[in-house]
Amino acid sequence: MPYSFPLGPYHPALEEPFKVKVQCRGEVIDSATVEVGFSFRGIELLAQKRNWVEVITLIERVCGICSNTHAMTFCIAAETIAGIEIPKRAAHIRTIIAELERLHSHLLWAGVGAEDIGFHSLFMEVFSLRELVMDMLEAISGNRVNYGMNCIGGVLRDIPDPARYLPALDALSKGLAEIVIPTFTENPTALARTRGVGRLNREQAVDWAVVGPVARASGLDIDVRKDQPYLSYTDLGFRSVVREEGDVLARVVVRALEMVESLRMIREALLSLPAGPLRATEGLPEIPVGEATIRTEAPRGEAFYYVASEGGATPARVKIRTPSFVNIPAIEAMVTGQPLADLSIIQASVDPCISCTDR
Repeated sequence: MPYSFPLGPYHPALEEPFKVKVQCRGEVIDSATVEVGFSFRGIELLAQKRNWVEVITLIERVCGICSNTHAMTFCIAAETIAGIEIPKRAAHIRTIIAELERLHSHLLWAGVGAEDIGFHSLFMEVFSLRELVMDMLEAISGNRVNYGMNCIGGVLRDIPDPARYLPALDALSKGLAEIVIPTFTENPTALARTRGVGRLNREQAVDWAVVGPVARASGLDIDVRKDQPYLSYTDLGFRSVVREEGDVLARVVVRALEMVESLRMIREALLSLPAGPLRATEGLPEIPVGEATIRTEAPRGEAFYYVASEGGATPARVKIRTPSFVNIPAIEAMVTGQPLADLSIIQASVDPCISCTDR
């Protein structure tokens, strides 16, 4: 007899509150619906009531994982309106922080994914590696969550001794190559829970308009760092990672190889950090009348910002579209026809961020 099963909005398998309601026939899922919006915060409206400096601090609170992406993208939008080109050293530092943030986001996902398939020892290994990234972010910025690195016109903090971070990068490379990647891609338990599970083929990926690692794991070679380069990605020779399989394992492999590419770019950016100032201007530059749309590649995919100015002390409009907003609905297609027991790892493979979605 068919029955419905609600997962969430508050459940141990979910990192944050959202609801997946599935219709089952026996142990197989017939259909699913996803609901979000349980903790809406109104950040876009608040951003239009704060001055340009306060908005950077507010916007950084959109998400506790990709906080730098939001502050950086907002600053790029304001700089585009004001016609400001940031110094090369500032662009390199923004790139380093953005890729460190991607590393800690992907490692967080890998740990949660390991826990969801009952692989607790792998969870512990992954989180010990993630601590190395958090330590680097804390050493550079003084913070482990909201880094406060960005300002309109550049960055607020320098990296005066880039070589001190190279041993941590070596340890991360070794941990990924010897533990994380082989375990996810060769261990029979991990493969049994991920290979062929939760498929989203290329046509479905286009239909559901997914972005980021979810899209690249379904054969779509889209990445803002390559398609519309910004900061120092062209100088660092960024290479995107694409898989064709479209299952949970492909999403694991894409994120794992993206961590390897992030480590390569961080190392190269640290070794080639240009000399020069950290900011294009001193103090807050005047933001004239104008508007800008900016796309950046957050850890979960494309982050889209529309910012408008009427020349006043506050933005006239701030519109944010986060990658999870477009990726989460695709869970409905991924879980259809799958065993109910795989629901947890399939929804986790999207790496849904409800903090971003309920901004």
